[in-house]
Amino acid sequence: MRLRKLATAIVAVGSILAVSACSGGEGGGGGGQEDSFAIGVSQLVQHPALDAATEGFKKSFEDAGVEVEWDVQNAQGEQANATSIAQQFANDDLDLVLAVATPAAQAAAQAITDKPVLFTAVTDAQEAGLVDSDDAPGGNVTGTSDLNPVEEQLKLVKDVKPDAKTVGIVYSSGEVNSQVQVDLAKKAAKDLDVTIKEATIANSGELAQAVDSLGKVDAYYVPTDNNVVSAVSTMVQAAEKNKALLVGSEAGQVESGAAITRGIDYTKLGEQTGEMALKILQDGSKPADMPVETSSNLELVVNPKAAKAQGVEIPKSLVDEADNVIE
Repeated sequence: MRLRKLATAIVAVGSILAVSACSGGEGGGGGGQEDSFAIGVSQLVQHPALDAATEGFKKSFEDAGVEVEWDVQNAQGEQANATSIAQQFANDDLDLVLAVATPAAQAAAQAITDKPVLFTAVTDAQEAGLVDSDDAPGGNVTGTSDLNPVEEQLKLVKDVKPDAKTVGIVYSSGEVNSQVQVDLAKKAAKDLDVTIKEATIANSGELAQAVDSLGKVDAYYVPTDNNVVSAVSTMVQAAEKNKALLVGSEAGQVESGAAITRGIDYTKLGEQTGEMALKILQDGSKPADMPVETSSNLELVVNPKAAKAQGVEIPKSLVDEADNVIE
């Protein structure tokens, strides 16, 4: 770690002139210049949830009054770009690296071994090979999980559309976090008496065709899958065309046209990750000893207008309960 501080003494020929941050000067003065840090951020793709996580992370430093030289880069949804960014950060003189989303975190963890790496918006860090375990990461990598309350989110299908029998899910075959969510959805579906129909994609350009391949369904569920979320408008169009309820996994999706979700506040998740970073940079905490953290802040967000376009009406009880109603 590098500490960039003003010199506190000047040695002159035959005498020493002390320039102290703690004394001298009228009024006694405060401490010396605040420590500052250089941090690289690798964000997999641009969409509201990941943008919010990155901004929340930066906000934690602003709130703490800590100066940061930021290098924020976006992989544009391409794993090759994420790998290149990680390799660049490995060679740069950085104090810490933040990776936003699982593929970006996997690339950073593989390339960077001599500086702290934090991740956020990762569903299952252990399954993704980022940590030895959530409780004891064991290396230079730790962070925050955005594991969704998938069962609660899928239950919203029945709360809004009680007669629903089929739920369609499209997800990326290459994203471990997406497979975890789909498995959780299948488990929850048994108790809810619904059938999950699934289709996989390799990139967002395949989304429309994958949705069509599902055929007729009563509802769609959008996991926190980066390829799907970055093109969520395609899911919105399908839901409206097929009069199928669209349940999201985070607030940004509801703002973009999903009908409802009970999900994580990604800005707060980013702030939580930033607080972990401050403990590392200022207090000397070691990532190996810092358990992966999860968010306990869930919010119910509803979009009655979007629901109407999908041929359903959100019950008044849910609208009244909502933390946020999108007008």
